[in-house]
Amino acid sequence: MTASIRPTCLLDGHMIPEFFLYVFPFLLLGAFLLYWTGSRHAYARRRPSPGGDATAWDWHFFVPCRDEEAVIAATVHRLRADFPRAHVWVIDDASDDRTGSIVSSLAAGDPHVRLVSRRRPDARIGKGAALNAAYDALNAHLGRTDRDRVVVCVVDADGRLAPGALTSVSGPAGFADPEVGGVQIGVRMRNVDDHRPLEDRGRLANAYARLLIRMQDIEFAVSNNGMQLLRGRTGSVGLGGNGQFTRLAALDRIAASERRPWQQDALLEDYELGLQMRLAGYRITHLADTWVTQEALPYTRRFLTQRTRWAQGNIQCVRYAGKIVGSRHYRARGVLESLYTFFQPVAHVAILVMNAVLLSVLLAGAAAGAVLFTAWPLALALAALSILPFLTWGPVYRRDFAPDRSRAAGLLWGAALWLYAYHLFIVSVRGSVRLLRGRTGWAKTRRNAEPAGGPTAGEA
Repeated sequence: MTASIRPTCLLDGHMIPEFFLYVFPFLLLGAFLLYWTGSRHAYARRRPSPGGDATAWDWHFFVPCRDEEAVIAATVHRLRADFPRAHVWVIDDASDDRTGSIVSSLAAGDPHVRLVSRRRPDARIGKGAALNAAYDALNAHLGRTDRDRVVVCVVDADGRLAPGALTSVSGPAGFADPEVGGVQIGVRMRNVDDHRPLEDRGRLANAYARLLIRMQDIEFAVSNNGMQLLRGRTGSVGLGGNGQFTRLAALDRIAASERRPWQQDALLEDYELGLQMRLAGYRITHLADTWVTQEALPYTRRFLTQRTRWAQGNIQCVRYAGKIVGSRHYRARGVLESLYTFFQPVAHVAILVMNAVLLSVLLAGAAAGAVLFTAWPLALALAALSILPFLTWGPVYRRDFAPDRSRAAGLLWGAALWLYAYHLFIVSVRGSVRLLRGRTGWAKTRRNAEPAGGPTAGEA
């Protein structure tokens, strides 16, 4: 016998289905809590990974740049000083500033530094296209070599790898395992202790900027770290745009079937590369023992521009759903985790709609003098269960990364992380609207040292 869904109330002349009002919110919340529980457990049970022999590999750093004169020289000098055997390939994606000339000067005095210059109209069409240009240049440079022993690492123009990063990714959890095609390391925010991130602004603006920076560090250091460790158990680790290590032979296998390793129309070319690598039969691992640092964004507009691109890129990944479901290289839990990630922005939009309907029902009932004994407890229960997971990450972060701060600070950071998470609803809506309008341009986020003028070309 098929159970009917009876309406719960009348709102503006329309009947609201009971499923939508009562069941659907808890289904979404249940999925979130299950994912958070798995992430928290994986983070708590993490174990150190032994290192390996970094000299057994040929290392090549890819550093994509567009208008990076403020940071590129320091990044190249740091990579060369910390990893003297490695080669640094800087891709100048038609910069309008002095990025190309700075790198050209560095390359003239160091044979391990190479400049890959791109020009319009082929340039400025996305990070994936820039990385593919470096891949082509590396192929032209390499002679006959064991491509299983060549490792490419993508580093942001402001990225700084931990000095022992190559040793860590060379170990048995990394490239010492021949089935591993990619390794992603942790990400930390380098300016988290900057007391005045906005030099030209007042005390209140700097307090807000410091909090925004701290939230990004908590997000990557514990929340995202736990998520990646969970993905290690489900077999669906994602590659990121900074601190992404890939075996050249794995890139070759993807290029053989897709014509190029990185998707040129992708807004999340890094994550999509990981999907392609898993579909090709390689494993991807995440190492929490080492990290790459970058600058967190203290500007709300730049932050939302970056995260809108990420949300829109997540939605684009839905096109891989059929391949993943039918792939013999994905286990069932890896399929579920991947689909959960793909549809997160869509779920955020659905939650906004659901909350608007629920609030309207509550207000309509209050205006009519009715007491909705079921709706108000539902709303309070949803609120409490939604807040708790964020509150717990604050003390964990304080314990592991800021032990000099008080326990009260950890609790306050947890509460702030809950409020910070609401940006996901904003960027999910923006990303969805951009996708519906056919706006798929790759928006480059300006560095903190760049002036806060109008948006760069392609910015949301």
